[in-house]
Amino acid sequence: MSSSVIIGTQWGDEGKGKIIDIMAAKADVVVRSSGGNNAGHTVVHGSEVYKLHLLPSGILYPNTLCLIGSGVVVDPAVLLEEISEMQKRGISCENLRIDARADIIMPWHRYLDKLTEEFKAKQTGVNVGTTGRGIGPCYTDKDERIGIRMYDLCHPECLKKLVKNTGELKNLIIEKVYGGEPFDLDKVYEEYKAYGEKLVKYMDDVSVITFEAWKENKKVLFEGAQATLLDIDFGTYPFVTSSHPIAGGACVGTGIGPKMIDEVIGVGKSYTTRVGNGPFPTELNDKTGAEIRERGGEYGVTTGRPRRTGWFDAVIMRHAVRVNGLTSLAINKLDTLSGFPVLKVCTAYKTNDGRILKDFPVTLDELEKCSPVYEEIEGYDENIVGCRNYGELPEKCKAYIARLEELCECPISIIGTGPGRDDVIFR
Repeated sequence: MSSSVIIGTQWGDEGKGKIIDIMAAKADVVVRSSGGNNAGHTVVHGSEVYKLHLLPSGILYPNTLCLIGSGVVVDPAVLLEEISEMQKRGISCENLRIDARADIIMPWHRYLDKLTEEFKAKQTGVNVGTTGRGIGPCYTDKDERIGIRMYDLCHPECLKKLVKNTGELKNLIIEKVYGGEPFDLDKVYEEYKAYGEKLVKYMDDVSVITFEAWKENKKVLFEGAQATLLDIDFGTYPFVTSSHPIAGGACVGTGIGPKMIDEVIGVGKSYTTRVGNGPFPTELNDKTGAEIRERGGEYGVTTGRPRRTGWFDAVIMRHAVRVNGLTSLAINKLDTLSGFPVLKVCTAYKTNDGRILKDFPVTLDELEKCSPVYEEIEGYDENIVGCRNYGELPEKCKAYIARLEELCECPISIIGTGPGRDDVIFR
């Protein structure tokens, strides 16, 4: 048996889709366990580019069973649109299954996401920078036990009651607290009943399917969304997502136990990026940062927003190694750094009072007072796109990789050398 968890180690957008796509080709089952359509994975398959938000990356392989676990919050309109787009491109999606326990994003979730973000920004001056897709409000309803689930979509009477009860509460909040326009609940009911009629054929018990596959010694791949520093507990709170994108989230969001996990691969970039607000110790607000952004195509898959860029942060990566129990790392976009005469790596943080921190700070307040302690490494000029084995890499590039391994205290088993699916080296 073999089961692997693929997670992001930084703030997301590390190229997980590419690594998952490669590994999905050999997997029997691919499971998405957390997040919603606030996540985006770009998969380059031959000459085709696929941008996935809810569908697991294994959807391109008809013989790979693709599962959306109960830990995912599903916007049915977005999912149906994504399925339709894939079908137009010759991908049937008949290999898709969705856990009937997964919570549904309702229209008031998206609206409240916008209203609360505006309210909090006005009151506190802090803008978390959500994607506005309704993810946080949906998880809030789940925790308050008033959420609507995939299962409910297929039971009209139950759905009507839930839409009425929850919708009336949300309309009161929208009107009385934020001064917004209430929803026509009859229209909401009809809209979501229609979604249920289209999605019912995909519904199943993902926990059982995953467990049975594991017992049958099949290869199971758990696909993470977002990344470690966006985790609700261990990320840069409050600038985080509303779920657990760390390795432990694969168990909670799928319904399987930790003993079923054989390896945890953390995906990162050879530098660091971030979308949205919050502290970013190695951020480059200069020509170098702009050049990295353009070379690496650092614009959000979901929002199109330009990503903030900075040098590689080994403090962050050691944090990811610890909280995820990483067995190895996959480092993408080594090709982006080609041509820079000097590469910098953050090895520690220095606080305002002169203390040196080797571990990632617990509080946002402390992190905001940190500046990076850099180590300079000689850069490499050669174009490494097309390199297929480790021996083909320039010696200075190998030296950079070796130093990252030492600083992160974790082996690098996969190296991304370009945007294509085949631009990768397995060590």
